[in-house]
Amino acid sequence: MSEQPRETLTYEMFGEAVRSVAQSVVDSGYDPDIVLSIARGGLPFGGALGYALDVKNVFVVNVEFYTGVDARLDVPIMLPPTPSAVDLSGLKVLVADDVADTGHTLELVRVYCADHVADVRTAVIFEKPRSVVKCDYVHKYTDRWINFPWSTLPPVTRHTSADRP
Repeated sequence: MSEQPRETLTYEMFGEAVRSVAQSVVDSGYDPDIVLSIARGGLPFGGALGYALDVKNVFVVNVEFYTGVDARLDVPIMLPPTPSAVDLSGLKVLVADDVADTGHTLELVRVYCADHVADVRTAVIFEKPRSVVKCDYVHKYTDRWINFPWSTLPPVTRHTSADRP
């Protein structure tokens, strides 16, 4: 059985994606008060967007959904600690994640924010056609599995010796 073609994002391409999405945000006239990164995949993107947009308030929300390649829980689960609704009250929030695959993770976070914030918008590097959320800012649309530079290699552990000289 042959492996399906994949999107590959390098760190250099990541930098280009961040600038592209940031420019789209600016061009739209949206001026977020905070960037809310969805951990873990959205952490690099959210932090970089914070710098690119000169937004110093970067928050994190932990959501568990994917457990492996194309393996996921039935529904996404927000893990503690979660940002306080008081901290978000009345703000313009840009929710950042690496990919809108099914979109359920983004939808969970967007709904969590919606009743408390002045405006919530979503930004991703990749959006897939099956996503239930049509993101406001997208670098690229794809239906392929994506190799991200931060998650392609196995984790480094005390027992990992394959990468040692």
